[in-house]
Amino acid sequence: MAALCHDLGHLPFSHAAEKELLPKGWDHERLTAEIIQSEELKEIWNSVTPPLRPDDIVKLALGPKEAAGFKFSDWETILSEIIVGDAFGVDRMDYLLRDSHHIGVAYGNFDQYRLIDTLRILTAPPMGVGDNSQEPALGVEEGGLHSAEALMLARYFMYSQVYFHPIRRIYDIHLKDFLKAWLPNGGFETNIQSHLAMTDNEVTSALRKAAFNQDEPGHIDAERIVLRKHFKVLYQRNPTDIKINLESGGAIYRAGTERFDAALLRHDRYAQKGGSLDFPVLMRDGRIESSLAVSTTLEKLPVVIVDYVFTDRSIFPEADEWLKHHRQQIIEAATIQEG
Repeated sequence: MAALCHDLGHLPFSHAAEKELLPKGWDHERLTAEIIQSEELKEIWNSVTPPLRPDDIVKLALGPKEAAGFKFSDWETILSEIIVGDAFGVDRMDYLLRDSHHIGVAYGNFDQYRLIDTLRILTAPPMGVGDNSQEPALGVEEGGLHSAEALMLARYFMYSQVYFHPIRRIYDIHLKDFLKAWLPNGGFETNIQSHLAMTDNEVTSALRKAAFNQDEPGHIDAERIVLRKHFKVLYQRNPTDIKINLESGGAIYRAGTERFDAALLRHDRYAQKGGSLDFPVLMRDGRIESSLAVSTTLEKLPVVIVDYVFTDRSIFPEADEWLKHHRQQIIEAATIQEG
């Protein structure tokens, strides 16, 4: 039940506007917990033989990070890790394989059968001298390490090539801007009935209606989405610029808003959560080692960071020419000011 219910709280179009369009303290995990603990679902849990306890389902569906108010046994931690774990959660395995299939790319593929066959519950390797903890964790046999590496590489490539692709990111921004204008009070409601009634279908229908009617709220952003008039990439992060200024995108965006109408520019900076994941590996001689100690691939796996500045098509040629002449000056000046 926890596996089936772990994403019940997702908003339309998943994560696209969760942080900005939910009240403070709310996210899809909290909505998921509210639904699982609702009176309607309690009737279902009580009708099962033996009855299920909603708190148990919440714990396994969200895991220790998101269900912070609950106390987890070692066994519950392992069970939740199987569902939503950062390393080997089936949620992650599923979205990588399914997204790559439906998008038509090979980046997200890995040998999930070999990986699952070699998964083991192991004690975590010592964190240092004197660490005698015997806390169990989900790990792999040495023979499955390459499959685990392939999973982590698949995640890296899907983020860098698909999830953080600039055109995908700008459509998220246009959608967020549309929803702010279209939704009552500029955000999603958190009561369960309103949440369940608001699906992708309602938003898609509203987008099409607003795109062809100037009097509808959110018309401009709906038109950008439906008629593919999305903003174009003016600037994106690169190694040369970040050696001078790690926040080069922000510097260019601020300078751009001084030169052009701020409504015609957008800044998007995001870093992939987490980097190399450390999990136990059962070696062929029976020792348990850290994955980062036995795999240089995992140790050196980069974190994907994007830093884009987008601009409306109407000013793109002028903005592009302006940036060509002032880029270096803007980045260096911002570095001096920050220093």
